[in-house]
Amino acid sequence: MAAITPADFPFEPAIRIDNIVYISGQIPEIGDNIAFTGKVGDAVSIEDAKKAAEICAANILFWLSEELAGDISRVVQIAKVTVYINAVAGFSEFSAVGNGASELLLNILGNRGKHACAAIGMAGLPLNVPVEVDAIIHIS
Repeated sequence: MAAITPADFPFEPAIRIDNIVYISGQIPEIGDNIAFTGKVGDAVSIEDAKKAAEICAANILFWLSEELAGDISRVVQIAKVTVYINAVAGFSEFSAVGNGASELLLNILGNRGKHACAAIGMAGLPLNVPVEVDAIIHIS
């Protein structure tokens, strides 16, 4: 079976340096389809944005698993997650959206999924997605 490879970008989806894995920003992509597009607070509801953040976190775990040859048990701790939210002016529920990613990581990894987090409003994101999430993960 052929290895799964990322799109032809000038960066990697995951880079490991010693015992730290840096995961590039992940968008709410399922296979070749983008699950949600548009700005939060306009075309995208808070509930859908939270679902988009969950998908982004699932993609983080996918690329982490690829980097660790499928051995997710090597995760010591999710250290930091940053959630970027493409929102309309005046939107302020960034944490509610970011919780989608945080809750998925906690549900899958338990205490190893606890992390520091920042949820940041953006004027726009690639492909007009509502949410993008990156992560820093400590491994053994």
